[in-house]
Amino acid sequence: MPSRLLRGLLAALAVVPLLALWPAAPAAAHGGPLELDLAGDGATGVTVRAAYKQDGHPVEDQVLRLVLNATGEGGRRVGPVQLDPANEGQGFYTSGAVLTPGRWTVVVTSPEPNPGKAEATVEARVAQTAPPPQAAPTDPGGGGTWRWWVAGAALLLGAVVALALVSRHRAKAAAR
Repeated sequence: MPSRLLRGLLAALAVVPLLALWPAAPAAAHGGPLELDLAGDGATGVTVRAAYKQDGHPVEDQVLRLVLNATGEGGRRVGPVQLDPANEGQGFYTSGAVLTPGRWTVVVTSPEPNPGKAEATVEARVAQTAPPPQAAPTDPGGGGTWRWWVAGAALLLGAVVALALVSRHRAKAAAR
């Protein structure tokens, strides 16, 4: 009886690695209409987040074709401009600097088989630049107090080493 149990156990252990070779069920394919969230990028471009309406998952396909058309004050027009996938993550697209400063009505569309449309009013602004880095405050005398601390520490270390050497020399002389 124990040998039967042992053989059954060994057979079960042999089957377990073979289960890893079993074909996986296909993943649920995304598709269908898109939910497009459109916003200005803070300068003269726009960003779009694309997700499937069916389940809210971000669009993973890098060849999705999103097209921007914009109308500005005074009848200015931009587009059609194809949006590129952005580096921010899956489902994010960006236009780059395509608008001039001012108020724009922007429409982004996606054709079949994944139709989608978003419209928003965007206030395009001149891109801001970072302020120049501030220089570190300097000592008006030009020396800086840190140099005095380094000089003092060096003198103190030198005195400790000299005392150790003198003490060692005296100990050797006394031992003779």
